[in-house]
Amino acid sequence: MIAVELLGGLMSAIDDRRWDDLAGYLHDDFSCRYVHTGESFDRASWIRLNAEYPGFEHLRVEEIVGDSDRAACRSHVTGRGREGVDHFECATFVRVRDGLIHEMTEVWTDVSQTAPVGTRPDTTSSV
Repeated sequence: MIAVELLGGLMSAIDDRRWDDLAGYLHDDFSCRYVHTGESFDRASWIRLNAEYPGFEHLRVEEIVGDSDRAACRSHVTGRGREGVDHFECATFVRVRDGLIHEMTEVWTDVSQTAPVGTRPDTTSSV
């Protein structure tokens, strides 16, 4: 369960704003890819992104699963924006090497999104 423990510990450190602790969870050759923006980060830039993210409030892990080498979690993240509190959902996937998180892939989305018109069945008619 080392991957689950590492990912859970990393997420707790972020929520607690223990920025100096993040490096202890990450391999020297760590890389992170944000699928939704196409960005990639190395260890130092990913830590800096988290530590300096404007308005960050909380990260709550909703679910976490995995084994010794891989883990995934779904988190709810809140932050202060221009119009109040912003809510995000994040899916995080990690791979472990040498007892540390080596690779991470994240997918973020705003909670308030609306499905595009025409992409859902009509639920107004009775069956």
